[in-house]
Amino acid sequence: MEASVSGHIESIAWGGPAEYACFVDQILERARTSPHACAVDDADSSLTYGELANWVWGIAAALRRNAVGPGDIVGVAVPRSGAAVASFLAVTLIGATYLPLDPAYPAKRLAYMVSDSGAVVLLQTAAAPRVATDVPRIHIEEIGSTDTDEPTELLSTRPHCAPDRPVYVIYTSGSTGWPKGVALPHRCVDNMANWQMAHSVRPDVRTAQFAPLNFDVFFQELLGTLCGGGSLVIVPEDIRRDPFALWEWLAENHIERLFLPYVALHMLAVASAGFDVGRSALVEVNTAGEQMVCTPAIKALFERLPACRLSNHYGQSESAMVSAHILSEPVPAWPSLAPIGRPLPGCELLIDAADAADPYTGELLVAGAPLSLGYLGRDELNRAKYIPLAPTAHGHDRAFRTGDLVRYDGEVVHFITRLEDEVKIRGVRVNPLETEAWLLEQPGVLEAACVVEDNGPGRRTLAAAVTADAAADRPDPTAILARLQEVLPDVAVPKLLVVLGELPRTPSGKIDRAEIAAEIRGATTAATGGR
Repeated sequence: MEASVSGHIESIAWGGPAEYACFVDQILERARTSPHACAVDDADSSLTYGELANWVWGIAAALRRNAVGPGDIVGVAVPRSGAAVASFLAVTLIGATYLPLDPAYPAKRLAYMVSDSGAVVLLQTAAAPRVATDVPRIHIEEIGSTDTDEPTELLSTRPHCAPDRPVYVIYTSGSTGWPKGVALPHRCVDNMANWQMAHSVRPDVRTAQFAPLNFDVFFQELLGTLCGGGSLVIVPEDIRRDPFALWEWLAENHIERLFLPYVALHMLAVASAGFDVGRSALVEVNTAGEQMVCTPAIKALFERLPACRLSNHYGQSESAMVSAHILSEPVPAWPSLAPIGRPLPGCELLIDAADAADPYTGELLVAGAPLSLGYLGRDELNRAKYIPLAPTAHGHDRAFRTGDLVRYDGEVVHFITRLEDEVKIRGVRVNPLETEAWLLEQPGVLEAACVVEDNGPGRRTLAAAVTADAAADRPDPTAILARLQEVLPDVAVPKLLVVLGELPRTPSGKIDRAEIAAEIRGATTAATGGR
């Protein structure tokens, strides 16, 4: 344990020095040395590394003809496909910054992102929604590939991968109702890609491209695969939403590595009960986005996949990937709540403890390689979230406040809750995730989520929603709550439990707790006749 940095802020873990290698250089080198190897496999077509490079050079040339250069932001409205991969690489090849624009988003939201970011051009498909903007548009269907892997003019004028040059901007939810843009630099993205290659079962695995393009895991899927010489296989959109169909697709496409948000992992585990997982080629599954609960279904799945490794990844839009924990124990010994692990190389973790007597519990701060450049045009927010430090032993003088309450046990970091979601009921701290973990142990429960009902001073309680496992009897809320009373303190037992048809999701696949709270209220109102 190192000395306190400032007040109750304590440095708890250091990932060691990072070695940076530009992802653009690595992928171009793969195209030079293995031009005929499969890079991207889509439902409609596949691209070898050589074909991908030629397309990248062609898009880069089109961007240059539109006066796009280093530091410029390029909005890209292209669905998940080989074209999306080529577009991202072309934008970064010329030193510009990639702004993903999900075509499924409302046109007004996309227009806001284009305007707020200062994008200078839109790269899009002809079918992309019409965004109300005067920014010039380039239709990717009109761009051809180049005849050579390395066009002389582009190669000679291509900027180097400066560590602080922004690679991409993604928009995350904001308190004003409009999202806020976060810029991630080469230092962060290169470190993430290099770590993923070094810590995968093999660097050249066949990886499913599952994540939305505006979710930071997309870059981990793409770069961790192509830098290592693997193949990125695009999951069809309809299959992404159907865990039963996804199992069949994974087997048919010989998928070896999968990145999933926790909720999708749990649903895939439940669906596996009716599938011969021995047909699967999976050797590595990584999950992120929410606290991972090692549910009975997840444990049962990995008991049947002894050659497959499960890892829990942790990070934010503002700091990309921060830490990881591989569940290396025998499956029956897995904890209910998986740790978020140890930091990546170049990353330093600190804790801001509310109680000096307990310096290992508090808000997690992140310093070093994973840090973003900050929020676009949000100076006041940047000052609040990215704080100065007295230089640490590892030379860091800036850290990001994650807003996550964590505990360090001397080996790994454990997530407790979001500080904004920290719950005290009748003066007792309650961890809703623990309640959710017990709900998921109950017969007939497929999914579970807890929310806080604030019914006035001194009347705060937990409420919960579950969904039913179609292969079991419908959950009995009264019986479930009675069983929870046997294992949890009274304040941690929901006072209201409803069974929903499904749990609402955010666009990134996380559980939408605000919408769940509204549905619980709606179900309660309907049951009481509006009283």
